[in-house]
Amino acid sequence: MDYIRAFLVGGSICVVGQILMDKTKLTPARILVSFVTLGVILGALNIYGYLVDIGGAGATVPLPGFGYSLAKATIKEVNSKGLLGAFTGGAKGSAGGVTAAIIFGYIMSLIFNSKTKD
Repeated sequence: MDYIRAFLVGGSICVVGQILMDKTKLTPARILVSFVTLGVILGALNIYGYLVDIGGAGATVPLPGFGYSLAKATIKEVNSKGLLGAFTGGAKGSAGGVTAAIIFGYIMSLIFNSKTKD
C-alpha cells in the first residue's frame, strides 16, 4: 500500500507540473522554482508534513519535497542556534542530496559519452 500511495502522491505532483507546462506560458524553470518555493512555504506552515506522512517518498522526492527539506532543516537550526540557523540550516539539510546528485551526475558523465545539443 505504501508504494501505491507514493505513486499517487508523486504522480499527482508530476501531473500538476505537466498541466502547468501544457496549459500556461510558464517555462519549466519557473515551474521548478515555484514547486520548490511552494514546498518551502508548505513546509514552514507544517502542511507539507501531512503529505509526506501519506505519500512517503512520493512526496519527498519531487521538487516540493526539496523545498520541504530546506524548510524543515532551517526551522530545526533556528530553534537550536537562533538567527544564525536561518543561514546554515538549509545548507545542512540539503547537503546530502545535492552531493549525491553531483557525484552520480559525474559518474554518469564518465560512463556515457555526453554531447552538447546542436
